[in-house]
Amino acid sequence: MTTTRGGSDRVRRRPTRSGVVLESSMIIDVALRLIEAPGGNALTVRRLGVELGADPSAIYRYFRDMDALLIAIADRLISETLADFDTGSDWQEALREMGRGVHDSMLRHPRLAQLRAIRFTAGPNELRADDIGIGLLLRAGFPPAEAVQNFRDFIDAVLALAAMDAIELAPGQEEADMEALAETYATFPAKEYPNLAAVRDHLTQITASPFPGVLDKLIEALAARAEQFRPKARKPKRKKSSATDH
Repeated sequence: MTTTRGGSDRVRRRPTRSGVVLESSMIIDVALRLIEAPGGNALTVRRLGVELGADPSAIYRYFRDMDALLIAIADRLISETLADFDTGSDWQEALREMGRGVHDSMLRHPRLAQLRAIRFTAGPNELRADDIGIGLLLRAGFPPAEAVQNFRDFIDAVLALAAMDAIELAPGQEEADMEALAETYATFPAKEYPNLAAVRDHLTQITASPFPGVLDKLIEALAARAEQFRPKARKPKRKKSSATDH
């Protein structure tokens, strides 16, 4: 998906009325700041123009519409996950670190979490992340088709869980939900819910983020599946005995 017109900053650049020469990276910086402004998302083309000291129509020389700008911002945020990322020698640990990096980045930018979970940016950072992730699974021994499919499943699961954890709740809402759940778990009738009653002391775990446990399970499942593609060691042939051996 192309996110900009004219290939990013390779458009004809003109100074704004305040004398600033616009660049796509500058527009992304200001747009991200407006999205994350206290009190709610303040991003509009008009507001963006005011902050940049430019006519709002100038934005469209760099991004064909606001959706393209949001996609470009999402691709920029992927770079947070890749900063100082080291694939190392252990593909499982590297994949785990990638998952954690995606999760942490989405929690830092909750208002863009849903967008990042459901849209492809086709930008340089997403392509690089895919290249690294698929490369890790190729290193694990998966054939190409399996590497692509398994990485897609892995990253989609990570994105979905991260988006859930990044949902912004109203002040006090999370605490109220926790209290309501705790009361419900403590008082439901055992005869009506016998299986829940059998694990009543452990139900509070449901309120914690499932991300760490699911991430570990995903890695374990991939490691187990990778074993199917490892070459089987050949057993050494037994030397035939002869009369001269005795």
